[in-house]
Amino acid sequence: MPLHSYLRKALNLNKTLSLRPHFNKRTLMTTPDLKPFNSKISNLMKNGLVEEAHNLFDEMSHRNTVTYNAMIKGYLQNGFFEKAVYLYNQMQVRDIFSYNTMISGLMQHGDVEGAEKIFESMGYRDIVTWNSIISGYVDNDLVDKAVSVFNEMLFKDVISWNLVIAGLVKVKEFGKAEELFRGMSTRDVASWTIMMKAYLGAGRIIEAREIFDDMPTKDIQAWNTMISGYVQNEFLEIAESLFHKMPEKDWNSWSVMIEGFLSIGRNGDALRLFQEMPQKCEKLWNSIIVGFVKKNLVKKAHVILEKSPFSGTVSWTNIMIGYFNMREIGSAMKVFKLMSSRDTTVWNVAIHGLGENDHYEDGIKEFIKMKEDGFPKDEATFTSFLTICSNLPSLNLGKQIHAEVIKVGIDSYTSVGNAFVTMYSRCGNVDSALLEFNSMNTHDIISCNSIICGLAHHGHGEKAIEMFEKMRLLSSIKPNQITFVGVLSACSHAGLVELGKHYFNLMQNEYSVQLTNEHYTCMVDLLGRFGLIDEAMNILNRMSVDGLEIQASVWGALLGACRMHGNMSIAEIAGEKILELEPSNSGVYMILAEIYLASGRKEKAESMWILMKEKGVKKQPGCSWIESSIGGKVFLSGDNTHTEFESVSCALNLIYLEMDLEIIKENVTSSCEAIEAA
Repeated sequence: MPLHSYLRKALNLNKTLSLRPHFNKRTLMTTPDLKPFNSKISNLMKNGLVEEAHNLFDEMSHRNTVTYNAMIKGYLQNGFFEKAVYLYNQMQVRDIFSYNTMISGLMQHGDVEGAEKIFESMGYRDIVTWNSIISGYVDNDLVDKAVSVFNEMLFKDVISWNLVIAGLVKVKEFGKAEELFRGMSTRDVASWTIMMKAYLGAGRIIEAREIFDDMPTKDIQAWNTMISGYVQNEFLEIAESLFHKMPEKDWNSWSVMIEGFLSIGRNGDALRLFQEMPQKCEKLWNSIIVGFVKKNLVKKAHVILEKSPFSGTVSWTNIMIGYFNMREIGSAMKVFKLMSSRDTTVWNVAIHGLGENDHYEDGIKEFIKMKEDGFPKDEATFTSFLTICSNLPSLNLGKQIHAEVIKVGIDSYTSVGNAFVTMYSRCGNVDSALLEFNSMNTHDIISCNSIICGLAHHGHGEKAIEMFEKMRLLSSIKPNQITFVGVLSACSHAGLVELGKHYFNLMQNEYSVQLTNEHYTCMVDLLGRFGLIDEAMNILNRMSVDGLEIQASVWGALLGACRMHGNMSIAEIAGEKILELEPSNSGVYMILAEIYLASGRKEKAESMWILMKEKGVKKQPGCSWIESSIGGKVFLSGDNTHTEFESVSCALNLIYLEMDLEIIKENVTSSCEAIEAA
C-alpha cells in the first residue's frame, strides 16, 4: 500500500504547531535525558548495526521525535524501506526533519507519488524540503517536474540551482543549463564543476577549460574533473601539464593520469608516475601490469614484477595470462610453480591456459592436482576443464566431471551447462547434448551455437535447422557468425541447397552478419556436394570482388567437390591455390594424385608423389585411441614401436580370423541352400 494512504489520517494541515513536539513543565521534569540514547541509535545505524539499534529502541521506556527520526533515517540508510515507512506511520508527533527524511527516502526508493503526497500536505516547508523534492525528481528522471518546483520556490539557495542545472545536464538540455548557470547570483565550486562536466561530456573541451580557468576557487575535484576530461578526449600532454600544476593531489588525481597513460599504451610513463605516487595501491599496480601484458611486453612486466614489493597473486596471475596468450606455455607454468601462494583463480588460469594451447593432458593433471591440494573449485574451474574434455576422444572423464558438478550444486549455471552441451556435442553423444540443453534453465547464444553446430557436425542437419528456427522465433537471442556457420553446415549435410542459399542471404540482409571465410567455405561445400561447381566458383569470384582473401579452407571445399564429381580442370586450379598457401599440406598432394589416377593420368599422379618427396612433405599418419579401465592408449598408423604392439596385433589377428570364419560360414550356408533349392 502506498505511503500516502497511511498518512491521510495522521496529517493535520490546519495545525502547523504539530510540526514540533510540545512539552509542559511536568513532562520536562519527568522525562529522562534521551540524547545519549538517540546518539547511540544514530551511531549504530551509521555502522550498519540495524538489529542492535532496533533492540535499543524497543528497550527505551521513553522516546521522542528525535528517537523516531534517528531510527527512520537509519532504516532508510541501510535499505530497510518498509520498516522506515511502518515506524513513520507510528509517530504521533513529527517535525520538519521527519518529513524531509521521508521525502528523500521515498524518492530514493522510487515512490515518487508518496513523496509528493507528503510534500503537498506540509503546512511549512524549509529550503531542505524543496531541495529534497527537486533532488528526488532529478534522481527519478523527472527533470521537467524538478524545473517546475524550482520555479515555484520563493527562496533558492545555491544547492537548489546546482540540483536543477545537474538535472538538465543529465537529460542533455545544455542550453537551459547554461542559461540557468549564467543567471546564478552566487556560485560555489560545485556549480562551476557541474558545468565543466557538462561541457566535457559533450566533447566541448575548450568551453570546459574556459569554465575551469574562470573558477574563482578550485578544489581537488575540479582539478581532477578537468584532467579526466583531457584524458578521456586523448589530450594526454595537456592533462599531464595540468596534473603537475595542481597545488594538491589526492589518490584520484594520480589514478586518472596513470590510467590515461595506460589507455594509449604509454606504459613506461604510467610506471614512472606510479613510482612517484605517495600512496600506492595494489589495484593500480595490477592495472599497470595488465597494460604491459596487453602490449605483449610480458617479459618486461615479469622483470619489473620481480623487483617490486607489490608482486601479489593477482599480478603474477596476469603474467601467467600474458605468457599463455603468447603461447609460451613453459614460462607460464614456471611462474605458476614458483608462486608462493595460489588461489582458485590461479588454478583456473593454469587449467584454461593449458587447454587453450592444446596441452590437454597437462590440463587434466593440474585439475587432479588442484583436487588433491584441496582447493575449492568454482564455475570457471569446471568450465575450463570441460573445455579440455571437449577436445578428448573419450567421454568417461567428462561424465565423471558431470557427476561432480551436480554433487557440488553448480550445474544450474548457464556457462557450465554450455560447457556440457559443447563437450557432449564434440564427443559425438548428441542425445546427451540435447538432454543437457533441454534441461538448462536459461540459454544464451553460446548454448544455441553449441547445440546447432553439434547437430550439424554429426549429420543431424534437419534437427539443427529446426533448433535454429526455434531460437529465432521463440527467444530474444540474436544469431551471430558462429550460428550461421552451423546452419549452413547443417544445410550442406542435409542436402538443402535452396534453404542454404536462403540462410546465406538472410544472415546478410536481416541480421547484418559479417561474412567470413567459414561462411563461404560452407556455401562452396554445399554447392559443390551437389555438383554445382560453377555456382561454387561464382562464390569465390564474389569474395575476390569484395576484397576478401580466399583462404585455403575455401579452396579445399572446392577441391573436395571436384574430387567427388571428377571435375579435373577446376580441381587443378583449387589444388594449386591451396599449395600456394599451404605448401606442406600433404592431403592436397594425395587428393590431386588420386584425381589424376582416376582420370587415367598416371604420369601426373606420379609427378605429384615426386614433388611431395622433393619438398619433404609427409602424409600425416592415421591415429586411433583405445580406452580401457586403466587409461587411454594412442596408436599411429604404421607405428610398430608401441609397447603393447604385439598383444594388440595378436588381438587384431584374432578378430580378422573370426571375420574370415564368419564369411566362410555364410558362404557355406549359402551354397548349401542353393544345392537344396536345386
